[in-house]
Amino acid sequence: MRALASGVVAGVLAAASLRLLRANPPGGVAPWERTNHAGRTVTLLEGPAYAAGALGAAALLGAGPGPVLAATAAAGLGALDDHRGDAGRKGLYGHLSALARGEVTTGAVKVIGLVASGMASAVLIDRAGRERDRTVLDTLVGGAVVAGSANLLNLLDLRPGRALKATVALGLMGTRPRWTPSSGGRDGGASTGASAIAAAAAVGAALGVLAPDLAGEAMLGDTGANAAGALLGAALVQRTGRGGRWGALAVLAALTLASEKVSFTRVIESTPVLRELDALGRP
Repeated sequence: MRALASGVVAGVLAAASLRLLRANPPGGVAPWERTNHAGRTVTLLEGPAYAAGALGAAALLGAGPGPVLAATAAAGLGALDDHRGDAGRKGLYGHLSALARGEVTTGAVKVIGLVASGMASAVLIDRAGRERDRTVLDTLVGGAVVAGSANLLNLLDLRPGRALKATVALGLMGTRPRWTPSSGGRDGGASTGASAIAAAAAVGAALGVLAPDLAGEAMLGDTGANAAGALLGAALVQRTGRGGRWGALAVLAALTLASEKVSFTRVIESTPVLRELDALGRP
């Protein structure tokens, strides 16, 4: 029930925040306007609204300090890239290559910040957990999962609704009770309950801002996409053991490396099922 309440609260807060921000945009309208792939002017205010809804619900309903820290830091780092970003550098490789040459880009700052905050989040999660066999390596892998998830959702925020649909799909998977064969049933422990609250907050906030995103009026930007990914990643770390963390990291690493060479949009548009799901709900 608390997970359901988390989703509802997140959706209401996110939708209300977006309406309030659009009526009174901080610093005026211009700093928040961007041009999307179709040449339309959209607002980045959806990102702060999403973060407010998801974080508000996660904090109020008891997702735990780990997910709240992860999403808060990711939202702040994403905002830095949204408003001070260097458009001349693209992708993880581009930013890290610039850093290797002594050039510090906002993208590189964000990458380092996501890794650091992901690690801190994993430490908080593992300290609060009941598992006695958790190692330092398990925590490091968990931190990498949080950072990688934040980056992956940002890579999907290229078409209306795409990142939000992914958030809903992944978040709903995270709200299910965890099955533990050794105990012969579902695990209703504290860590699983907290992870369901965090995942539900991510889903609820996504649904709260989905309509204007699909309509091409607003977009998550790095602020919202990084926050959504970090929150989902932290929820995953809360509910999985060693094998789950390593599996998630392998998938995230593979997708991140693939994104440097392959266009996700091209893959989606060339795959009928993915293309239909991607376009679902757009005008």
